[in-house]
Amino acid sequence: MAKLGSSGHPAVVRVRTQRRAEEILSVCDQHGWKAIVGVEPDQPEDVSDVERLLNPPRPARAASSVGRNDPCPCGSGVKYKKCCGKPRPAATS
Repeated sequence: MAKLGSSGHPAVVRVRTQRRAEEILSVCDQHGWKAIVGVEPDQPEDVSDVERLLNPPRPARAASSVGRNDPCPCGSGVKYKKCCGKPRPAATS
């Protein structure tokens, strides 16, 4: 699939006025994006493709894990390996 804003996959925008259409086209031209703008006064405005191009989603990042020699996150002031990272003894019955 082509990248959004390219000639193979242009951004599709619906606006209510000709002035707003010119604003959107100006922004797209500044960034080199291709867009199809429709002026439909009786429909709600939809500029989500251009908003997605202006604010691309960021990849999710995994939370950093605690290292063995880092301070324990419980706040005890002891190294993790001596506090919460210590292996628990097996329960005997």
